[in-house]
Amino acid sequence: MKPAAPVHPIARLPEEWRDALAARGERAFAAKQIFNWIHRHGVVDPAAMTNVSARLRAALAEEGLGSIAEIVHVHRSADGTRKLVVRLKDGATIETVLLPAVSGPGARQESEIDADAAAADDDEEEDDATTEEAFRGKTRVTQCISTQVGCAMGCVFCASGVAGWKRHLGPEEIVAQILLGRALLDEDEALRNVVFMGMGEPLHNYEGTARALRLLTHPDGIALSTRRVTVSTSGLVPEIARLGRDFNGQIALAISLHAADDESRSALMPINKKYPIAELLAALKAYPMQRRRRITIEYTLVSGKNDDVAEANKLARLLRGVPVKINLIPMNPIEASTLGPPEMTRVFAFQKALVGAGYSCFIRRRRGDDVSAACGQLVLLGAKPKVKAFRNSAS
Repeated sequence: MKPAAPVHPIARLPEEWRDALAARGERAFAAKQIFNWIHRHGVVDPAAMTNVSARLRAALAEEGLGSIAEIVHVHRSADGTRKLVVRLKDGATIETVLLPAVSGPGARQESEIDADAAAADDDEEEDDATTEEAFRGKTRVTQCISTQVGCAMGCVFCASGVAGWKRHLGPEEIVAQILLGRALLDEDEALRNVVFMGMGEPLHNYEGTARALRLLTHPDGIALSTRRVTVSTSGLVPEIARLGRDFNGQIALAISLHAADDESRSALMPINKKYPIAELLAALKAYPMQRRRRITIEYTLVSGKNDDVAEANKLARLLRGVPVKINLIPMNPIEASTLGPPEMTRVFAFQKALVGAGYSCFIRRRRGDDVSAACGQLVLLGAKPKVKAFRNSAS
């Protein structure tokens, strides 16, 4: 049996810090101090950990605790969205996006139905008084993070897979995106939600994603509520079940569906050939959802492919009996595809059909597309796009 890879210091949980420090003869209370410095304060340089002994700071530096990622460029959109290009220690680059909440004029789409489709907004009223006080007067920010360098899923409307899959991110590299992103927030901003919707398929990198979730939600660190964390997947059925078991359904789930029949979905998303829609729906029905929670169905509308009212009606029938809300995403143009979004009149007609069938259905507001930070536009730095064509059959 292959021995488990050593856990990077940034990815250690407090109990693992206690064990590591006990082996050095250090006192247990230092474990919480170090974890606090890293995850609550974003400090990874041992020399700056002022309440840690000089001897231990030197040992931590020798062990390799320190910066593992740097921001090499910040693309700021006219709408306040910021795309961060992050370089990792091996030279690989990934992207993560900060999305401040929008209010005032322009906060709604031109539709009769609320178009704010933030992934974790179902139970807004459940936040306790302490949480609400922390956000009082602050602009709430959602951060979209990556879990892989590239992506192996090959969806035809997404730029992340242009150069294919390169490697998984370690949990420390996933969490480092949050530490870097928080440091860039303005004084009147606060991190509210984290969505695993950046580069890569989170459940393909299950071990890294699961440990990152435990780190992000640990009460001694960043302390995100599990209600404020969403994992998006293209439909890896065994890993969906594993996520439900490991986290007792407390992690919000988003499913990239994008079609209501196997032939169309396989043409858009090759993963459907391995896990067809019937298997995926069975996994969703079995997912141990918490009270008042719903699974988010992400549906990218591609002009002339999956965007007419007949498809909306088919989707409504397909999802009957599953606790869902639906996010409609007019496709964001990417260099690697000749496909594009439908006219907004078709988007609104699609939405109207689903709402008429009894579903909560939102149109995701286009954010950051002027800096290629919108859904489906994150791409490997320097990747050469190869144009993908939509196939009319699953063959």
